[in-house]
Amino acid sequence: MNYFSLNKSTPPVSFKDATIHGQAPDKGLYFPESIPTIDPHIIQHIEDYSKQALAYSIMRPYTGNTIDEETLYTIVSETIDFPFPLIPVSDNSYALELFHGPTLAFKDVGARFMSRCLGYFSHQQKEKITVLVATSGDTGGAVANGFLGVEGVDVVILYPSGKVSPVQELQLTTCGQNITALEITGSFDDCQAMVKDAFMDADLHKKLQLTSANSINVARWLPQQLYYFFAYRHWKETQQAPVISVPCGNFGNLCAGLLAHAGGLPVKHFIAACNVNDAVPDYLRTGIYHTKAPVPTISNAMDVGSPSNFVRVLELFQHNYADITEIISGYTVSDAITKQTIGEVYKKYGYTLDPHGAVAYYALDQYLQQHPKEKGIFLETAHPVKFPETVEAMTGKKIPVPASAEYLFTKEKQSVKMDASFAELKEWLMNRH
Repeated sequence: MNYFSLNKSTPPVSFKDATIHGQAPDKGLYFPESIPTIDPHIIQHIEDYSKQALAYSIMRPYTGNTIDEETLYTIVSETIDFPFPLIPVSDNSYALELFHGPTLAFKDVGARFMSRCLGYFSHQQKEKITVLVATSGDTGGAVANGFLGVEGVDVVILYPSGKVSPVQELQLTTCGQNITALEITGSFDDCQAMVKDAFMDADLHKKLQLTSANSINVARWLPQQLYYFFAYRHWKETQQAPVISVPCGNFGNLCAGLLAHAGGLPVKHFIAACNVNDAVPDYLRTGIYHTKAPVPTISNAMDVGSPSNFVRVLELFQHNYADITEIISGYTVSDAITKQTIGEVYKKYGYTLDPHGAVAYYALDQYLQQHPKEKGIFLETAHPVKFPETVEAMTGKKIPVPASAEYLFTKEKQSVKMDASFAELKEWLMNRH
């Protein structure tokens, strides 16, 4: 399996090279030259496969010959070493809980897979790898946890000051060792732009071996397919393909689900559930795509005005608007409706949503009202404890801190404050060692 740049002006590369470099020299995102077809026997008998065997069979074609079979099996087994429960909420909707990993967020899957792949590849070269990543919330903590202590890899995380929750900030600023957090005076899009500029800078490339751990990196993006297959293992007994509602920010998660569907996973329809940062729902409604300045919301991990991975969605469908809108619907959900949904779902069903899951639940509910014969899954991408102020106000219930996160509150935040300036970032990177 090789990967080509979506800007299509550089040669294709292996999975290993795409992972190490993150982005193509022509600034394009890497995309697989072909979409592997899942063996129909696996789909038909999916409940007979262990999570580990299923994950291995899905990821094997994407890594090609860059990772030996035994190592890859170990990598995927460690990546998914926590539960992915599918919880009934209402008569026609189910929550796929993706927050049972070490940092209480769905991004643990991609971060754990990538860190282990990059750790494996780093042993094959002398030069230390520097992972540069921007975060709007959960990516930073997941990457910090996944890469903590990995030999041959330094991690630098950029996050927007004052725009992540307290738990999120503690997760990405308290690791130490090979993890450094840069607190940027600006938005997530500012952080992401600084990272992209760094990848294209000739001076930095001469001094550092840079790669990204954002979902622009294939090793972060591709393994997100796995939990869609895990959901189907639980779902298959309903005898109908589900509608799946995905809370969307940078669109790597939804794009991974679409990739799974393109490979053969039965899905009736996808919903791109967005907060008011809704460039993609606007496109789905009008056929016109315009990026927007990001607007802060209570579902902060989705506050992305220019979602990087949407170009991959377009590539999956060969930019055919009719095909895209046949399988994807877009919804815009305000903060007021998000809060209302958290309160109403808790009161009616006793289920506690986080703000991102609430956006996905509301969008799914709206869709199912128009399609009453369907049933659906919404993705709960982060533990409600990460958003105590919003969730506790709407449920009237104190959210207990999971045992796996209690230690965070005994640690002290450590960050380097920086303006939203690539020049400042470049100077810091060039002179840090």
